[in-house]
Amino acid sequence: MSLVEAFRTALSSLAANKMRSALTMLGVIIGVASVIALMSIGRGTQVAIRSQIERIGTNLIFVTPGAVRVGGVAQAPGSSSTLTYEDAQALKDLPGVAAVAPIFQTGAQIVYQRNNLRIQVYGVTPEFFIVRNLQVASGDSLSQAQVETGMAVTVLGANVAAQLFPEGDPVGQFVRLNNIPFRVVGVLAPVGGTGFGSLDNQVFVPLSAATQRLARGGQFRGSAVVSQIMVQADRAAQISTVMETIRAALRERHRLLDGDDDDFNLISQQDLIQTSTQITGTLTLFLGAIAAISLIVGGIGIMNIMLVSVTERTREIGLRKAVGARRWDILMQFLSEAVTLSGLGGLIGVGIGIGASRLISGISVGTGTLRPVVQGDVIALALLFAVAVGVFFGIYPAIRAAALNPIEALRYE
Repeated sequence: MSLVEAFRTALSSLAANKMRSALTMLGVIIGVASVIALMSIGRGTQVAIRSQIERIGTNLIFVTPGAVRVGGVAQAPGSSSTLTYEDAQALKDLPGVAAVAPIFQTGAQIVYQRNNLRIQVYGVTPEFFIVRNLQVASGDSLSQAQVETGMAVTVLGANVAAQLFPEGDPVGQFVRLNNIPFRVVGVLAPVGGTGFGSLDNQVFVPLSAATQRLARGGQFRGSAVVSQIMVQADRAAQISTVMETIRAALRERHRLLDGDDDDFNLISQQDLIQTSTQITGTLTLFLGAIAAISLIVGGIGIMNIMLVSVTERTREIGLRKAVGARRWDILMQFLSEAVTLSGLGGLIGVGIGIGASRLISGISVGTGTLRPVVQGDVIALALLFAVAVGVFFGIYPAIRAAALNPIEALRYE
């Protein structure tokens, strides 16, 4: 019996019991559809997170406070302020550095007339808007003169502006931050949400105004402390070299000896992308593994129905053997039926999975939108696994049918 003939016979046998065949395929259909839908969601999440990190800026290095020792006892990383404005100024002169943006973060209550919000305030310099690729929708950005003089001015995030000024233009108006009047000089264009919080929900003031008016950030080694320093390298290929240069410069400025640990942390944008890719990749595989359980259940259903079919068609098997059918022919007949069940179920499941992915595309989740990504390798993997399930769970019934004694099979009632 050729493979073509075996599958033609399989289709005829399955068509004779349409309802039973459809119910048997249901487990495989659900399994394949679930694998494609869930893995496409995972892939979509991976792409979205990567694009959000890249949208922060390009070629960025994040310098954050690290662990320090107080009285010989190591403190938790970030528990002490170890970075200063002078550190940021010193990094500007390093080779390969395009821009440096020190940041001081603090919380504040912002009030305009009867509207008030609890927001995060970023004390920044003009370089912050450059390294983050931020544009203002109206008004102006912050200037170096405003930073140097500590002027009480602010740039509002898009959402903050919309909530405080639902009907008017904020530019030129005064808001109160922790009961201190600040004049609005600009409104940021919407940037959307990111893994670090949406800048649309923040406000931005000159760095000196944040440290002197809104919060007492304190001093470290005689200079005003900052929460973070963002460094933009000239080129992506230079990031590793620039990171080592920054490390050496900060260790020298902080008077750290050769055996001392860094009291700061360096993280590159590529490190963030790699970490997020690993996390979302693991999550995607986990989702796919959960969905694959449905395929295994479907395979058990195929084995069950094929064993029933062997019992029901015992006399048919005996007749085939009596007229010259070999064990291989009987084996191929029943195995092809199992593979046909799983293969057809897989094809239908692929269609349903792609349809489900498109159906849920665009659904709002948190601050973002769900955008599943259906890729060919996922479809091929799901189909291959479905066929493998059919082979694995169909081989035992096929062997059992092929091993029947023709004389006993012909006597079977």
